[in-house]
Amino acid sequence: MAAAPVEACRLALVLALDVSSSVDADEDRFQRGGLAAALLAPEVQEAFFTSPDPVALQIFEWSGKYNQTDLLNWTLIRSPADLLLAAEALNNSTRSVSDMPTAMGYALGYASIKLRSAPPCLFQTIDMAGDGVNNDGFGPSSAYKAYPFDGVTVNGLAVAAPDNTARDYYLAEVIYGPNAFLEVAYGFADFEDAMRRKLVRELSSQIIGRAQARSEAEG
Repeated sequence: MAAAPVEACRLALVLALDVSSSVDADEDRFQRGGLAAALLAPEVQEAFFTSPDPVALQIFEWSGKYNQTDLLNWTLIRSPADLLLAAEALNNSTRSVSDMPTAMGYALGYASIKLRSAPPCLFQTIDMAGDGVNNDGFGPSSAYKAYPFDGVTVNGLAVAAPDNTARDYYLAEVIYGPNAFLEVAYGFADFEDAMRRKLVRELSSQIIGRAQARSEAEG
């Protein structure tokens, strides 16, 4: 593995928020505001800046087959000020649609395309957040066959309320790739806490992976 991407960026991270019709206006505010608050949480900022190598961040919302809207274009997170700008972009964003179904396969395909334009990074991760199952177009398994996901990790944040349908679906169909995991929010009011836990976990795991990659390159 070449050393240059390791030095340039340790992780290209795509965050994808579900704005399909199952998410009402109040729940969308919990989700959008929860992600913004999670990015500014002390433990998340510590995880971002434990390493001198930055994280590249991109955020979009998704729902139907052709409903994906960027909320933050690729941004290298080098300082707390960069995280503040990302949080402000979320807080100032307006939901693009509210009456579309859940086309998760299309959202994953869109995320994969976004990774092609990411800065060169050691790792690539996609985070899918949502409260339901795919009900429009092809599903996650077809997306993983049709789009380039080699070496990409897809983690999930499932909103498991009022039952565990989303949790079970994300475990069986959505999470994918090296060291993929699922974080669960028990209702949208729990979204911020779940997002904080997830970000800390994946950012910390990339520090370990980066150290291993450097060791292998030097060995």
